[in-house]
Amino acid sequence: MTGIGKRFRSIAAALSAATVVALGACETPLPVQKLPELTYGHLATFHLDVATIEVESAYRPSMRPPDVEHLFPTPPVSALRRWASDRLSAEGRAGTARFVITEGRVTEKKLSVEKGLAGVFNKQQSERYDAAIDASLEIFDDRGFRLAFAGARATRSRTLGEDASVNERERLWFEIVEEVMEIFDAEIEKNIRQHMGGYLL
Repeated sequence: MTGIGKRFRSIAAALSAATVVALGACETPLPVQKLPELTYGHLATFHLDVATIEVESAYRPSMRPPDVEHLFPTPPVSALRRWASDRLSAEGRAGTARFVITEGRVTEKKLSVEKGLAGVFNKQQSERYDAAIDASLEIFDDRGFRLAFAGARATRSRTLGEDASVNERERLWFEIVEEVMEIFDAEIEKNIRQHMGGYLL
């Protein structure tokens, strides 16, 4: 190869590399979103007259559509476990409190989106997320007889716009769990105080 040919190939390679760098510089990376942790330690603790507390989940996610909770930053079952850890305290000498999670599901439903000019000029909602959680607190004596029961169920639905970004979608996922847990917390606190007053210290 002549010196001119080598020089031409070197220039072409340099221009190609410069083009790749320029294209890469044009792509703005999506900012990493840091969502807060759902905790309940700021709420009053239930001081239970039991020796131990057990937390169990009878809910098994399907890991397939329409169920989507396994994709969430904080799945409902994780939030319920954290609730039990933060709000329940064993301070007695005998007996067991058992917190059982029976549901922690979120489903995704695709919504009808209008096509044509009307759809172009109107921001439409393209998905609906339906959350449902259910859990109970039971008190057992050392022989295994149930002495008290308090349960609660909560549901919440939210929709998402068709033009939502990945960060906006994850933010909505976080918020729907936060909101359904607020409903659950209020309901189970009422039921604990009504049905378990004899086991609160």
